[in-house]
Amino acid sequence: MACWENYTTPRYLKIAVDLSARIASGEIPEGSRLKGRSTLATEYNVSPETIRRSVSILSDKQVLKSLLGSGIVILSRENAIQFVKSFKDDERISDLYVELGELAEKRRSMDEKIDSLTKRIIDMYKYKRSDLITPVEIPLPHDSPIIGKSIGELEVWHNTGATIIGVVQQKDIILSPGPYYEFCEADRVLIVGDGNVIERFNAFVNGIS
Repeated sequence: MACWENYTTPRYLKIAVDLSARIASGEIPEGSRLKGRSTLATEYNVSPETIRRSVSILSDKQVLKSLLGSGIVILSRENAIQFVKSFKDDERISDLYVELGELAEKRRSMDEKIDSLTKRIIDMYKYKRSDLITPVEIPLPHDSPIIGKSIGELEVWHNTGATIIGVVQQKDIILSPGPYYEFCEADRVLIVGDGNVIERFNAFVNGIS
């Protein structure tokens, strides 16, 4: 689980945003004075320390100013609007991080399923046909006409009968590459099929009709 899935907004920040929203809406007018921190703590049902941190944030943003013995003075409605807007933007970013984490987890799960199904397919071929026991690795010629084209575009299975279970690129293996995979120079294609299928696939990658 990605760490950002546990993201929560601190209480003092929520209060700072709420106060800013009230100032931005005009509910708390610019130039007016807020109640003391103790009163605000009671209103928001939090400790005075939480209110102090909220006020400190808004003071840094020049939304308000805390005067010793004189309460809290509202300085700028415009700054309050900007603070609320920046918070919403940050909140949206955190939402996107959460969404990204969920998609990454789904992709990881999907990759595991694809790997599992690929192994099952190979095992099924092993038991079903003695001439399909192991995949055959076929390197692409440097001038192969299929380079730069996708598996789906080429209709590989329809044209050769070969089932592509993977592609080797240098030291990496791409399992079950799917119809959108585009062949690259120096690819080594892993296929399963009988002798006739292997012969047809070799002719196909060499551009022999």
